[in-house]
Amino acid sequence: MRAARHPPNPRDAPAEAAPDQEETQMKTRVTELLGTQYPIIQGGMQWVGRAELASAVSNSGGLGILTSLTQPTPEDLTREIARCREMTDKPFGVNLTIFPAASPPPYAEYLSAALEAGVKVIETAGRSPKEFIEQIHAAGGKVVHKCTAVRHALSAERAGVDAISIDGFEAAGHPGEDDIGGLVLFAAAARAVKVPLIASGGIGDGATMAAAFALGAEGINMGTRFCAVAEAPIHDNIKQAIVRAGERDTILIFRTMRNTGRVLKNAVSEEVVAIETRPGGAEFKDIHPLVAGARGRAALEEGDTDGGLVWASQVCGLIDDIPTCAELIERIVADCRASLAQAASRVA
Repeated sequence: MRAARHPPNPRDAPAEAAPDQEETQMKTRVTELLGTQYPIIQGGMQWVGRAELASAVSNSGGLGILTSLTQPTPEDLTREIARCREMTDKPFGVNLTIFPAASPPPYAEYLSAALEAGVKVIETAGRSPKEFIEQIHAAGGKVVHKCTAVRHALSAERAGVDAISIDGFEAAGHPGEDDIGGLVLFAAAARAVKVPLIASGGIGDGATMAAAFALGAEGINMGTRFCAVAEAPIHDNIKQAIVRAGERDTILIFRTMRNTGRVLKNAVSEEVVAIETRPGGAEFKDIHPLVAGARGRAALEEGDTDGGLVWASQVCGLIDDIPTCAELIERIVADCRASLAQAASRVA
């Protein structure tokens, strides 16, 4: 286990004042777009983006996200949206990740289910959402498109999305093939796009949120950090594994197949890499039994940390505890403000 990290010395922070409206909200173009108290989005995560987590994030001032393809059918998504509404009266969104496949899921039906249920924020990822944008806007919705490169962000902007969420190479999931870390990617994207920019990947505390703002972002998207909260619907063993992990404890899989994914190091992911890199190479069928979604879902639910893939980002190195969503978001907002003030004081 890595050495414990310590919070900043309170004497280094500016003196606290009585809270007022300015301190209980953060106004950016992202909060105006989403209707949230803070510009903090919970990423859409397979098997994790359920009503328990999404409602807790929204109730805490951020934007919770239900993951559509976690639900077996569009009808199940309709029921999950209703269940989330029983837990929160705040805005929440639905993620639709679109990948080409020989037998693709009924993406259009999932989208229609979300819009007909009154969801106003759709987070898209994977390939371009161009074919769905008119339908979303006609229903009064907004499109936040998640991508991994500036060129893809510009293409999505031209297609009419309302905001861009851009993944640095530190991110969990599929961070693309360009290997551009957030420090450069966030700044480059902020220079290029005109719609609100949301930084994603490697964001997990107030200091990284402040850094994203300094680079031009107006909001943040967090996935792995929201896996290690009390309300995340995954086994405590998985949460504790994330807490124990350091910034060097993720691994890149599917690298040889040009579909790079970042996951926690465990027995399964290390076996995948060993098969991929063996002499003569490998095909997807050689690793499919190891990476099957059902196996990963079972690991998350049963707590077997070596039972399947556990998608996680390098932000593990910044995670020390398992707070509630409310505790986490309030802490991040306060620490973001303190970090920005401390940075300004150093160059005054």
